[in-house]
Amino acid sequence: MNRFSFIRIHLPSTTSTNDVARDLAAQGAPEGTVVTADYQTAGRGRLGRRWLSPPSTCLLCSLLFRPASDAGLLAPATDLTMLCALAAADSVEATASLPVSLKWPNDLIIVRGESWRKLGGILAETGFSGDRLEFVVVGVGINVNVPAEALPDLAPDATSILAETGRMTDRDALLDWFLNEVKGRYERWRAGERPRTEWAARLATLGRPVRVITAEGEQHGIAEGVDEEGALLLRITDGSLHRIRVGDVLLAH
Repeated sequence: MNRFSFIRIHLPSTTSTNDVARDLAAQGAPEGTVVTADYQTAGRGRLGRRWLSPPSTCLLCSLLFRPASDAGLLAPATDLTMLCALAAADSVEATASLPVSLKWPNDLIIVRGESWRKLGGILAETGFSGDRLEFVVVGVGINVNVPAEALPDLAPDATSILAETGRMTDRDALLDWFLNEVKGRYERWRAGERPRTEWAARLATLGRPVRVITAEGEQHGIAEGVDEEGALLLRITDGSLHRIRVGDVLLAH
């Protein structure tokens, strides 16, 4: 098994680091290619949402993986999303001394009593050749030095490391810590260690009454757990257990 290493490509501005990483992947770029940017003109999150960030205030990066796909078509992308979410949370805690939790399926959050604020997000995208998985691109966005007065323009529930701690954070130091965390976790993953148990333990969502918004509508219940593929297990009011693969979770008040 080849050792995993990173090749960084930095852009002052781009449409989306995920777009660049996908294009490079299609052109044969090696595993470990990392695209970073100071600003995105068309950043995006899950479900086609826009990801907004003021210039030179956030960590914006996309990582290219070329995992073996013998674990099933979806397992690598799901595992790599979990892996990068854990690495991102740990890197913020290490560099900014800020406790970070995760919200199903892919957000970094700061828990404030009975509410939470969104610090960052993960977006994984895949490329196939026929039925064969060619690559996974995992995009990571973290609000680092966004001032408090700019946060309402990003999202109603947005926060940043600066807003939470009152201190500026070196984005390059945060990136270095993050990539080092990813490297160690990815090498262990390739050796057979899956991140689901640790990821599930980090989810602030679990055990809480929630509203889950899906393409089919809205459901209310208790977020009881996640299964082996990372799907949310929601116990609704009639006692039945629903498995949800795609959706947004909000606390039920």
